[in-house]
Amino acid sequence: MILGVNVDHVATLRQARLGIEPDPVMAATLAILGGADGITVHLREDRRHINDRDLDLLKKIVSVELNLEMAATAGMLRIALEKMPDLVTIVPEKREELTTEGGLEVKSHKKALQEAIKRLKGSGIKVSLFINPLDSDIELSKEIGADIVEIHTGAYANEKTGFREKQLLKAQKAVLKARDINLIVHAGHGLNYQNVSGIAEIEGIRGLYIGHSIISMAVLVGIERAVREMKDLINAAINTYDRRPVNS
Repeated sequence: MILGVNVDHVATLRQARLGIEPDPVMAATLAILGGADGITVHLREDRRHINDRDLDLLKKIVSVELNLEMAATAGMLRIALEKMPDLVTIVPEKREELTTEGGLEVKSHKKALQEAIKRLKGSGIKVSLFINPLDSDIELSKEIGADIVEIHTGAYANEKTGFREKQLLKAQKAVLKARDINLIVHAGHGLNYQNVSGIAEIEGIRGLYIGHSIISMAVLVGIERAVREMKDLINAAINTYDRRPVNS
């Protein structure tokens, strides 16, 4: 299972003073040294954190998977087709939101998403859709040509510790459904050092995409250690299903 580290919040801290530090590009290199298998950035329309310069430099220096999160707008499609990241994850985007609040409304935006996927895949870019753990959205994602679905884990992460079982079951069923129709599965949103194990234990997920929690920890202990500790938790969780009997 891979770990994709989102460095948006390093840029958020930089933008607080409209200066040049801390540099999300440097943070990305240190995250890779700490064991990150991928780097994620969300290039927003208002450029509130990551900017075009960041994306340019990351494309040049990142040696692991570069995942560009973006809305399916004409402007963002032009940028993606010019910069050619390894992966584009299409996400919903609202100007007033602090962070992405939920998965895509796939049915409502089916035509626009289908066209965006067609253009991106036509240029050789793999496409993931950030969706809620719903069978209907998974099926539609497959229908319109997505390679990957990233299951939104916010409901699981936001639930109180003792009441997460229902949301975890939804995530498990969503992963199974997606795998049954030959979609690659990612997961992310709200995952942290206390709750990541539950999701990491779900067999069949290719990668977890985590940002805020890792960057928050990095403020205290440094980004290499923060990434390494998250990777250790994920690998420990994976070992729980690697040790299961074949017939379990």
